[in-house]
Amino acid sequence: MKKKKTMSGGNVFLQLGFEPAEAAVLQMRASLMGDLRIYIDKNGLTQAEAAKRLGIAQSRVSDLVRGKWERFSLEMLITLETRLGRTVRVELAA
Repeated sequence: MKKKKTMSGGNVFLQLGFEPAEAAVLQMRASLMGDLRIYIDKNGLTQAEAAKRLGIAQSRVSDLVRGKWERFSLEMLITLETRLGRTVRVELAA
């Protein structure tokens, strides 16, 4: 049986039924977590090395790379990005 694919129109959390404000925060968290996972992978870091760079415990890096987004607030993810010397910007859509 062939399954029908539906393209996302933007924020998947909106499509899942979350209120717009909550969907926006969830989307930002997902984006930042993905970015951090890519950074760790691209730089070939072990979880211990990533933990040292990010200033967190190795178990928290494990949570990060396994996608346990419920364990990270938006504020914490922004903090982790800044610890890597990055600047996080929020774009407002009209």
